[in-house]
Amino acid sequence: MAYPRLIRRSALAGGALTAALAVDFVTKWLIVDFILEPPRTIEIAPFFNLTLGFNTGVSFGMFRELFLDRPLLLAGIKMVIVAGLLVWAMNAARPSETIGLGLIAGGAAGNVLDRIRQGAVTDFLDFHVGGWHWPAFNMADTMITIGVVLLIAGPFWSARATIPVQKRPSREGN
Repeated sequence: MAYPRLIRRSALAGGALTAALAVDFVTKWLIVDFILEPPRTIEIAPFFNLTLGFNTGVSFGMFRELFLDRPLLLAGIKMVIVAGLLVWAMNAARPSETIGLGLIAGGAAGNVLDRIRQGAVTDFLDFHVGGWHWPAFNMADTMITIGVVLLIAGPFWSARATIPVQKRPSREGN
């Protein structure tokens, strides 16, 4: 019967999605309402700051002009993507793939909620080298990245785990 497997996949994907959403929501709430209130930059390390920013574009601010006046259009597109990721997760062959897809869906959903609530995504993690700054990002983006790593690396872990162990020769006859 396929139902227990589908239930396990649903629990894995749903748990990963919920965890990603929760981490994203709590960190954005803390940053906006407490840590960076009023908005400022906090230097954590010589290469890392907390700094508040709002992204109206897609990844790294791309296509900002296209979606600036249409944040709900981008939110709708991303919700279709989230639904597709969840369907894919239900059909995934490996648990790492199911969890990875759940994390990606949860991260995307977290950014969608920002777009619906405020028309832009809250970003606050700022890595830099000297004067060069990587585009600021958030924990939803981090969950998406972790999910992609699980999708890519998962087959290697699964393949290694399924290699049979050879039996040692018995010593009884010696």
